Amino acid sequence: MPVPVPRQRAIPAVECGQAPAASPDSGPSTEQAPPGDRPAETPVTQRENARENARKNPTEKREKPTDTSTGTPGTSTPGTDTGTGTGTGTARTRSGRAENAVPTNLTVLLIEDDPAGSAIVPDLLDQAGKPIRVRTARNLTEAGRLLTDDVHCILLDLALSSPAPARAGGEGTGDGEGAGEGSDELAVLRHVLELAPRHAVLALTSSSDAERGAEAVAVGAQDYLFRDELDGRLLSRAIRYAVERKRSDSAERRLAEGRVRAQENRRLERGLLPTPLLAGSPLRFAARYRPGRSRALLGGDFYDVVRTPDGTVHAMIGDVCGHGPDEAALGVELRIAWRALTLAGLCGDELLGTLQQVLEHERSDDEIFATLCAVDISPDGRRAGLCLAGHPSPLVAAPGVPARLLPYDNNGPALGLLPGARWPRMQVELGAEWSLMLYTDGLIEGHVGEGRERLGQDGMVEMVRRQRAEGLRGEELLRAAVNEVRELNGGELADDVAVVLLDRTA
Repeated sequence: MPVPVPRQRAIPAVECGQAPAASPDSGPSTEQAPPGDRPAETPVTQRENARENARKNPTEKREKPTDTSTGTPGTSTPGTDTGTGTGTGTARTRSGRAENAVPTNLTVLLIEDDPAGSAIVPDLLDQAGKPIRVRTARNLTEAGRLLTDDVHCILLDLALSSPAPARAGGEGTGDGEGAGEGSDELAVLRHVLELAPRHAVLALTSSSDAERGAEAVAVGAQDYLFRDELDGRLLSRAIRYAVERKRSDSAERRLAEGRVRAQENRRLERGLLPTPLLAGSPLRFAARYRPGRSRALLGGDFYDVVRTPDGTVHAMIGDVCGHGPDEAALGVELRIAWRALTLAGLCGDELLGTLQQVLEHERSDDEIFATLCAVDISPDGRRAGLCLAGHPSPLVAAPGVPARLLPYDNNGPALGLLPGARWPRMQVELGAEWSLMLYTDGLIEGHVGEGRERLGQDGMVEMVRRQRAEGLRGEELLRAAVNEVRELNGGELADDVAVVLLDRTA
């Protein structure tokens, strides 16, 4: 829809920070004065007659605006705030330097194209009895200039969207208003709603056109009022209601959008957690995951377990430095790459070297790295190969044998730190019956008490020994371990925590 073009006018004081003398062609884009600062209201019938006469005689010279303080024609200051309520007419610009200005709580922008410049808005007071400031714009272009952050509500005269009579030669009115708008009676309202999506909008219409007022509410206005039945008390109450309703609707919409996003994130993150592929294996699997981010389901830690066709069970756990959404996404990429490479037959140094290439291409910063622990358990379950890339060594326990850490002397560098690095594979004996626990450093870096002492690997080993002596196994063991670490830390852990437990019974 074409936007009406305003007549040339002086820059108002609220835009330039000062109040220059007005020119005769500056236009009536002013803020109406509170009670006692302006002449008596023009009756509605006079306003309608003035509008009709101006349309029939578009070349007739417009009457000069009257200063709302003194009543002297041609001396008004456009764009100034005369909502003082003092009766002195002292203007207050946006800088707020006027001495006698009385602060107001609400500011209203009135959009109406009354050719005679008459006021259709009666005296307005807020709940505290302070005057409500009213700015007037004659078209959408002026409305866009006057629509500042301190405007709370927009009063839109739906008559603005009526088609205007054309001059000879196919031109519109001298102000360029209403041209091409007759095809949609509510086109201007839709434009205002697009222009001010966060502002409350009240539609003004005649009592004989209530249907169009109802349509305006259906389009998006907060309410509609009859132009010829306005009084100050009714309009003030309607403005306050529209503002509060808009705030409530906006808050409810943001809450609903937040809930939808949270649900989508939960579904996405839950779907990104791995499903172990252990069909045909006698090993029992358990895992515990707790991200460091509040209200998150996925962090920078990642893990996976798969069984290849030859019967070998491959387990992996890793940790991307940091625990934000970017690190979580990178951890998922590394986990998926590890599964694909493992199922393709890669293992040990060759697999970790390929993972490092993936990390180097996918990370957002060259300083990002990841630690990783990979274990491949032989089909008979008695032996395992171990590769460590800057990661803590797993814990192993067996009946009658206290929990201990596997050797970590040949620990290689973290992924992404050294180009061309190598990661040796160590062979370890597990025995006929055992429990193997892989974990990230979030489990051992929590504090113990109020001091700076951390739990560490030795503290974790002692904790698991005690819990196993109490008969805890599987999921119960992992749950108890994570909960105790949180309690020792005095609250939530700062880092992500992931723990994987594989059990083999004779």
